[in-house]
Amino acid sequence: MPRVKRGIGHLKKRKSLLKRVKGFRNGRKNLIKLAKTADMKAGANAYRDRRRKKRGMRALWQIRINAAARIEGFSYSKFIGALKEKSVGLDRKVLSEIAKEQPEVFKQIVKFVK
Repeated sequence: MPRVKRGIGHLKKRKSLLKRVKGFRNGRKNLIKLAKTADMKAGANAYRDRRRKKRGMRALWQIRINAAARIEGFSYSKFIGALKEKSVGLDRKVLSEIAKEQPEVFKQIVKFVK
């Protein structure tokens, strides 16, 4: 059997790893052993934080809706409850955008719900 040389694959793997950790601090950008652990940790953090970002955005929407609803004399929970009772199909993301960008439209939604 002919001899198999694996240098190309090895170099490609190292090169792609170093490309991913470019910009990291200290030896984490150029020492293979440190770069591997840094890359794994970065990937784990990215995966976790993609979910945290969704959580944080929903919290922001709730804060915006609450602030706008309180101006109109409603608490957040009462407002959302009233929306569900009237079967208004707007989600929190859209409501927060309306409250932020078009307060007069938000007032009309509140009047409809009352």
